[in-house]
Amino acid sequence: MTSRLGLAVVLVPLLVSGCAVPRWVPFLGKSAERTPAARAPIGAAAGDPARVERPPDRREPPVADGLIADRIVAVVNNDAITWGELLEAIAVYRQENRQRPGPGDDELARQFLNRMIDTRLQLQEAKDIVVDDAEVAEELADIMKRVGVHSEEELHAMLRAQGFSMDALRKRTRERIRVAKVVRRKVTMRISVMEAEIDRYLEQNRAKLETGLTYHARHLLVLPEGASDAAWERARERAEALYGELVRGADFAELARKHSGDATAKDGGDLGTLKRGELAQDVEAQIVALGRGEVSRPYRSPLGWHIFRLEEKEALEGDALQRVRQQIREILMRDKYEARLDAWLKELKQRAIIEVRL
Repeated sequence: MTSRLGLAVVLVPLLVSGCAVPRWVPFLGKSAERTPAARAPIGAAAGDPARVERPPDRREPPVADGLIADRIVAVVNNDAITWGELLEAIAVYRQENRQRPGPGDDELARQFLNRMIDTRLQLQEAKDIVVDDAEVAEELADIMKRVGVHSEEELHAMLRAQGFSMDALRKRTRERIRVAKVVRRKVTMRISVMEAEIDRYLEQNRAKLETGLTYHARHLLVLPEGASDAAWERARERAEALYGELVRGADFAELARKHSGDATAKDGGDLGTLKRGELAQDVEAQIVALGRGEVSRPYRSPLGWHIFRLEEKEALEGDALQRVRQQIREILMRDKYEARLDAWLKELKQRAIIEVRL
């Protein structure tokens, strides 16, 4: 069952041959499987969706095979897309996602047809690009590894059981490589990320990027003896006096044990190791702004007057900073890639003659 599902995962992009995404394009994290991204149907009238029959199981021949399957559903610069090709892609997608609810047949047909139109445009643009047999063989070897088979004979048997042929897989694989090459030429090689762009993104998103970094701090709380302004003023004066002692070298933990009104007093004011975002934002800002071993001036909150000492703090520096910068580079590269790809496809469509008959 696992191999069969793995084969379906491979066949869907090959049959639909959607916009080729080079393997270098970075994606942070692993997203869930989803249906193909919907694009507005080309030439379809708003509010008048075409009816599409439920695609038959791939192991059963479609009704009136020679008539319906060869019906043309779209023409892209004199290159026809048939109903049979569309059904084939939808049937494989249905097999892969049969345990999950998904769009109806009409919606799937529109989504897949738009992707197939995009691919035909890219293949036409790549008509002069040569793909060697060795490249196809390498890609097929990768497919076999992904679906867990050890020979072409075994892969051929799996394909035949699903109603496909090895020749068809080779043809689709060659087309996919050709599309990947033209996308690399027209999109990938025309985008880059400058160091200044990374610097700007880093500064604009520093707080978010630092989420999860840890710090270790101590805390001393001076409570007011009452709610009057005079009580708060006396508490402030005591806090300032304690701050003066700390600046002159007094032991923070000892003063916290004697004078702090916080529950951490018995531990010398030790807050332990905390992650960014665990404390109130205003309190955390007081702590992380300190340097290692530095003591904050008294800070007033609704509870009283606080004094903090920073023991340790993780920062975006050294190896951690380099890892974050690489993540930023990948984010910016991905955004530029998607924008450039969309612009290129739009340009291809503007120059093309596309007729949709679905």
